[in-house]
Amino acid sequence: MTLQQEIVGNAMQMAVVNLAPGQTVYCEAGKFLFKTTNVTMETRLGGPSGSGGGHPQTGSGSGSGGGMGGMLRQAMGTAMQVGQRALAGESLAFQYFTAQGGEGTVGFAGVLPGEMRALELNGTRAWFAEKDAFVAAESTVEFGIAFQGGRTGMKGGEGFVLEKFTGYGTVIIAGAGNFIDLNPADFGGRIEVDTGCVVAFEEGIQYGVQRVGGLNRQGLMNAVFGGEGLSLATLEGNGRVILQSLTIESLANALKKAQGGDKQGPTGGLFSTNAG
Repeated sequence: MTLQQEIVGNAMQMAVVNLAPGQTVYCEAGKFLFKTTNVTMETRLGGPSGSGGGHPQTGSGSGSGGGMGGMLRQAMGTAMQVGQRALAGESLAFQYFTAQGGEGTVGFAGVLPGEMRALELNGTRAWFAEKDAFVAAESTVEFGIAFQGGRTGMKGGEGFVLEKFTGYGTVIIAGAGNFIDLNPADFGGRIEVDTGCVVAFEEGIQYGVQRVGGLNRQGLMNAVFGGEGLSLATLEGNGRVILQSLTIESLANALKKAQGGDKQGPTGGLFSTNAG
């Protein structure tokens, strides 16, 4: 069943979702705005993934093996999900919304000024998104955490933990500023971007991190005065990539500067003294 949704607003968008009777949508804790009275709300630790239980439409005996063993496996799967989300710094709980006795409406939003995007999954390609990009999804969409390799994570900073969406249906994500859709195949197969500008990309896109220049005079100039630090994200392949025009770091720096608390000075980048 297709999720009927509309993204409204401009500088701070929201998603208004219309649920059919019995249809369920779930969101990360903190992303809910409003609902009609016939929509029930339930908070769960488990997300609707193949390993974790917590699917609001799972019966007591089907799909879990039944009996004490099935309950134990479901509990262990949920604990693993919660543990992964804790390691990733994500919210530990999901909120599920189901329309009862007729159609219902639910509203969701991100936490930063910016755009939202509805992605349609058909079971053939997963989507990966930056941490905290997830807003809401149909219960048929599975949410997971993908850990990048150690070298990529340590060099890239923001790229170590990604959200992964698989299955069928609609997933809604949010970012900061304005979005732009690109395909690296249209630019010679590879693009390089600020590590904080990546919002989401399709499975098949190779994500990596590379040093900005060499360890020479120009490389140090890029790192110290360019504001990018020592690394750029690289995206290669043929598929959709969504970038955002505003990074969380630049927004935080602008707010600190407006409050007279900017300690970064003219150097930025490598020698930033922001506590984060």
